Amino acid sequence: MPTKAPKEAKLPKETKMPKETKAPKAAEASKGKSGKAEPASPEGQKPNALQKLLQPSKELGAVVGVEPLPRGEVVSKVWDYIKKHELQNPENRREILADDKLEAVFGKKKVTMFEMNKYLTHHLTSPEAG
Repeated sequence: MPTKAPKEAKLPKETKMPKETKAPKAAEASKGKSGKAEPASPEGQKPNALQKLLQPSKELGAVVGVEPLPRGEVVSKVWDYIKKHELQNPENRREILADDKLEAVFGKKKVTMFEMNKYLTHHLTSPEAG
């Protein structure tokens, strides 16, 4: 039988200084800012898609109000309405069982939470196009 040569014990390699990570730089850049989106500044910066004011249609206005709102706020108000009126399917919480007001917006009695934004888009226009 051939015999195996004994393995040599590995010597610990010379330790090097760890490289500086990029995390501290990122932390410095975000100091003083909160994690939430801030409204567009009056210095002429264009608001992003979630901050842009949109005019709800009269059908959607019955749920969220008629004044122009940012898209994120429209979605929040629709969810508040859904929860207040207990319109989520108890067996499948991803489904929304529309009442008369929401059926006018969605066009059908039952939608999933993932489809909801698709239907809301049809009822939001920019106030200038309004």
